[in-house]
Amino acid sequence: MAIVFSLISALAYGISDFLGGIFAKKASPWQVAVVGQTSSGFFSLIAALFISGSPTSRDIAFGALAGLGGGFGVVFLYRGLATARMGVVAPLSAIGTALLPVAVGLGTGDRPSQLAVFGIICAFPAIALISRVVDDNPAHRGGVVDGILAGVGFGALFVFLGQVGDDAGLYPLAASQVTSVLAVIVMATILRQGWVPRDRGSWKAVTMGPLGATAQGAFLYATHHGLLSVVSVISSLYPASTVLLAAVLLREKIHGWQGVGLVFAVLAVALVAAG
Repeated sequence: MAIVFSLISALAYGISDFLGGIFAKKASPWQVAVVGQTSSGFFSLIAALFISGSPTSRDIAFGALAGLGGGFGVVFLYRGLATARMGVVAPLSAIGTALLPVAVGLGTGDRPSQLAVFGIICAFPAIALISRVVDDNPAHRGGVVDGILAGVGFGALFVFLGQVGDDAGLYPLAASQVTSVLAVIVMATILRQGWVPRDRGSWKAVTMGPLGATAQGAFLYATHHGLLSVVSVISSLYPASTVLLAAVLLREKIHGWQGVGLVFAVLAVALVAAG
């Protein structure tokens, strides 16, 4: 079940990123982030009302910390992408998203099988190759710091969600989304970026709400059934669904290295599942 939930999480994250990229082309990415995260929080709260759970103050605190990590990650991801540094920012952020929870999981006692370890190893080149984008402009080859910080933020999101108890229900997810919105607003204000939704384009991000809630909820349940070091790696393969959607719906070309990355991704999932 852990692998299934992880794959659902990766798929939902990938679709959400695909839609976010489209919406951000016609509206401020900061406004898109605020609307999308707020919508996710609403749907997480609605789901929490129907799914029983007994969250402790510890669970809510970890949910809130997860949201701070997610909001922090979004800020630096968008700052990097806003300066056309996608070829550097995207791979670093995606790898960081997996690397931090893997390190924490192994450090706190996770002992995956030998096959699962090989799967984890295969996942990192898969993430890097799939999310790599060509950018030949020398002025756009920076963004290393933005990519690392985005990865740290998203990795922290996974780590803290992984600490939420099995009986907590979904209220910690709602707390996560609330603090994520607050983090985006605070950082946007510091960086002097407009975050208040002012046009119809940014409000389209409301449709990302169910996807965000599904992605985080599936990841949370994956950690209840499997090791953090394993489920975080599978969930971090979300760029694969983004690339495939862009190829099918936008007719974007899948480059050779992305194809190799997709093969590595399939191999990683198969090895982890077999382990």
